[in-house]
Amino acid sequence: MAEDSKLWDVIYDGPFFPTKTSGDPAVTVPKTRKKFNDTDRKAIEKNFHAKKILVCGIGPDEYNKISACQSAKEIWEALQKSHEGTTQDDESIQDMYTRLTSIINELHLLGEIIPRNKLVKKILSVLTGSWESKVNAIIEAKDL
Repeated sequence: MAEDSKLWDVIYDGPFFPTKTSGDPAVTVPKTRKKFNDTDRKAIEKNFHAKKILVCGIGPDEYNKISACQSAKEIWEALQKSHEGTTQDDESIQDMYTRLTSIINELHLLGEIIPRNKLVKKILSVLTGSWESKVNAIIEAKDL
Protein backbone atom coordinates (compact mmCIF):
# COMPACT_ATOMS: atom_id res chain seq x y z
CA MET A 1 0.00 0.00 0.00
CA ALA A 2 2.89 2.38 0.74
CA GLU A 3 4.25 1.76 -2.78
CA ASP A 4 0.89 2.77 -4.28
CA SER A 5 0.96 5.98 -2.26
CA LYS A 6 4.46 6.83 -3.50
CA LEU A 7 3.41 6.22 -7.11
CA TRP A 8 0.40 8.46 -6.66
CA ASP A 9 2.72 11.15 -5.27
CA VAL A 10 4.75 10.97 -8.50
CA ILE A 11 1.58 11.26 -10.60
CA TYR A 12 0.19 14.11 -8.53
CA ASP A 13 3.37 16.08 -7.72
CA GLY A 14 5.54 15.27 -10.72
CA PRO A 15 8.79 13.37 -11.15
CA PHE A 16 11.84 13.56 -8.92
CA PHE A 17 14.91 15.34 -10.32
CA PRO A 18 18.18 14.65 -8.47
CA THR A 19 20.01 17.84 -7.55
CA LYS A 20 23.18 18.82 -5.78
CA THR A 21 24.36 21.97 -4.07
CA SER A 22 27.56 23.56 -5.31
CA GLY A 23 29.42 26.84 -5.44
CA ASP A 24 29.74 29.81 -3.17
CA PRO A 25 27.09 31.09 -2.61
CA ALA A 26 25.42 27.69 -2.62
CA VAL A 27 23.29 27.01 -5.69
CA THR A 28 21.16 23.94 -6.34
CA VAL A 29 21.81 22.40 -9.76
CA PRO A 30 20.65 19.17 -11.45
CA LYS A 31 22.95 16.18 -11.06
CA THR A 32 24.41 14.52 -14.14
CA ARG A 33 23.45 10.88 -14.71
CA LYS A 34 26.97 9.84 -13.74
CA LYS A 35 26.47 11.37 -10.28
CA PHE A 36 23.18 9.56 -9.51
CA ASN A 37 23.27 7.32 -6.45
CA ASP A 38 21.00 4.33 -5.75
CA THR A 39 18.44 6.50 -3.93
CA ASP A 40 18.26 8.89 -6.90
CA ARG A 41 17.79 6.02 -9.34
CA LYS A 42 15.02 4.44 -7.26
CA ALA A 43 13.19 7.77 -7.04
CA ILE A 44 13.51 8.29 -10.80
CA GLU A 45 12.23 4.76 -11.44
CA LYS A 46 8.99 5.67 -9.64
CA ASN A 47 8.10 8.00 -12.54
CA PHE A 48 8.78 5.24 -15.08
CA HIS A 49 6.70 2.78 -13.07
CA ALA A 50 3.81 5.24 -12.75
CA LYS A 51 3.97 6.01 -16.49
CA LYS A 52 3.89 2.28 -17.27
CA ILE A 53 0.81 1.76 -15.10
CA LEU A 54 -1.02 4.68 -16.74
CA VAL A 55 -0.08 3.66 -20.29
CA CYS A 56 -1.00 0.00 -19.78
CA GLY A 57 -4.47 1.00 -18.62
CA ILE A 58 -5.49 2.89 -21.78
CA GLY A 59 -6.41 2.04 -25.36
CA PRO A 60 -4.82 3.16 -28.64
CA ASP A 61 -6.98 6.28 -29.01
CA GLU A 62 -6.08 7.37 -25.51
CA TYR A 63 -2.41 6.61 -26.17
CA ASN A 64 -2.37 9.16 -29.00
CA LYS A 65 -3.34 11.81 -26.47
CA ILE A 66 -0.44 11.09 -24.13
CA SER A 67 2.36 9.73 -26.34
CA ALA A 68 4.32 12.99 -26.26
CA CYS A 69 4.10 13.31 -22.46
CA GLN A 70 7.38 13.00 -20.58
CA SER A 71 6.15 12.34 -17.04
CA ALA A 72 3.38 10.48 -15.27
CA LYS A 73 2.02 13.84 -14.11
CA GLU A 74 1.76 15.11 -17.71
CA ILE A 75 0.00 11.88 -18.73
CA TRP A 76 -2.48 12.22 -15.88
CA GLU A 77 -3.20 15.87 -16.67
CA ALA A 78 -3.67 15.12 -20.39
CA LEU A 79 -6.12 12.33 -19.58
CA GLN A 80 -8.02 14.57 -17.16
CA LYS A 81 -8.32 17.34 -19.75
CA SER A 82 -9.49 14.99 -22.47
CA HIS A 83 -12.27 13.56 -20.31
CA GLU A 84 -13.71 16.77 -18.91
CA GLY A 85 -14.98 18.26 -22.20
CA THR A 86 -18.53 19.00 -23.21
CA THR A 87 -20.36 18.44 -26.49
CA GLN A 88 -21.24 21.42 -28.67
CA ASP A 89 -21.83 21.86 -32.41
CA ASP A 90 -21.10 18.83 -34.60
CA GLU A 91 -17.81 17.80 -33.03
CA SER A 92 -17.24 17.12 -29.37
CA ILE A 93 -14.22 18.53 -27.58
CA GLN A 94 -13.10 14.94 -27.16
CA ASP A 95 -13.15 14.34 -30.94
CA MET A 96 -11.42 17.63 -31.70
CA TYR A 97 -8.76 16.97 -29.08
CA THR A 98 -8.16 13.45 -30.44
CA ARG A 99 -7.83 14.77 -33.98
CA LEU A 100 -5.50 17.59 -32.96
CA THR A 101 -3.38 15.32 -30.79
CA SER A 102 -2.92 12.90 -33.70
CA ILE A 103 -1.68 15.77 -35.86
CA ILE A 104 0.64 17.01 -33.12
CA ASN A 105 2.06 13.52 -32.62
CA GLU A 106 2.74 13.17 -36.33
CA LEU A 107 4.54 16.53 -36.32
CA HIS A 108 6.50 15.43 -33.25
CA LEU A 109 7.63 12.27 -35.06
CA LEU A 110 8.82 14.46 -37.93
CA GLY A 111 10.89 16.53 -35.52
CA GLU A 112 8.57 19.53 -35.24
CA ILE A 113 7.97 20.35 -31.60
CA ILE A 114 5.26 22.95 -31.10
CA PRO A 115 5.11 24.73 -27.72
CA ARG A 116 1.88 24.19 -25.78
CA ASN A 117 0.96 27.90 -25.69
CA LYS A 118 1.22 28.08 -29.49
CA LEU A 119 -1.08 25.04 -29.79
CA VAL A 120 -3.64 26.67 -27.51
CA LYS A 121 -3.57 29.87 -29.59
CA LYS A 122 -4.10 27.83 -32.76
CA ILE A 123 -7.04 25.97 -31.26
CA LEU A 124 -8.63 29.19 -30.06
CA SER A 125 -8.24 30.78 -33.49
CA VAL A 126 -10.11 28.00 -35.33
CA LEU A 127 -13.09 27.55 -33.02
CA THR A 128 -16.49 28.46 -34.40
CA GLY A 129 -18.51 31.49 -33.33
CA SER A 130 -20.43 29.50 -30.73
CA TRP A 131 -17.19 29.25 -28.77
CA GLU A 132 -16.52 33.01 -28.85
CA SER A 133 -17.46 33.69 -25.22
CA LYS A 134 -15.22 30.88 -23.97
CA VAL A 135 -12.33 31.98 -26.20
CA ASN A 136 -12.64 35.55 -24.92
CA ALA A 137 -12.71 34.36 -21.31
CA ILE A 138 -9.54 32.31 -21.82
CA ILE A 139 -7.73 35.12 -23.58
CA GLU A 140 -8.74 37.66 -20.95
CA ALA A 141 -7.58 35.31 -18.19
CA LYS A 142 -4.30 34.86 -20.09
CA ASP A 143 -4.55 31.18 -19.28
CA LEU A 144 -2.93 30.05 -22.51
